[in-house]
Amino acid sequence: MYSGEGFSAETLEAAERSIGYTFRNKALLEEALTHKSYSNAFGGANNERLEFLGDAVLELIISERLFVSCPQAEEGELTALRQQYVSKTALGRLCKREKFMRFLRFSGGEQNLGSKTVESLPEALLGAVYLDGGMLPARAFVKRFLVSAGTENYKSLLQEYVQKRTGKTPEYVCREEQGRYFCTVRALERTAEGEGRNKQAAEFSAAEKLYSELVGKQ
Repeated sequence: MYSGEGFSAETLEAAERSIGYTFRNKALLEEALTHKSYSNAFGGANNERLEFLGDAVLELIISERLFVSCPQAEEGELTALRQQYVSKTALGRLCKREKFMRFLRFSGGEQNLGSKTVESLPEALLGAVYLDGGMLPARAFVKRFLVSAGTENYKSLLQEYVQKRTGKTPEYVCREEQGRYFCTVRALERTAEGEGRNKQAAEFSAAEKLYSELVGKQ
């Protein structure tokens, strides 16, 4: 991570090697790797707009892949499956695994960089790749870093984790409010709540949160 520094050509080249994509417009890469604390201090653009775009591109690419690869899956199942790839937990894991944060430019101390910074950086990079090269390299980015890395079924993981320690299974309580579903899961004297467009997605979201909390993941 670079506090108050500009990017050298060597740093940008190293970032491109890590990402697996060479930018025609290096300014897009610099923007994707610039935290708002830096732009607030020194001016220029930061990566929040690219994060917004990358979030939409990621959801479209994953939705398309699941639609094609799971022809028998219903809408609720597709939604739950997609969440495994696009969740903040999955993105945070990706960012840490690939060490993308070592390229981030910011200002001030690291206290300016919370978990949201870690989780949103892959989306900003994806947004930059999409703008620079279009859908083909964007799909390659998603395949390399999210699809090929695999996903986890958090309901199964949570159940296995809890059963090993208590011999019991997690308890789920769900409710519907104005077309949205909310689910609370209880296990090991802890609770977590998730939400989704259907009961299955809400259960998955809750299980992911509780499992991540129990095993110390962000």
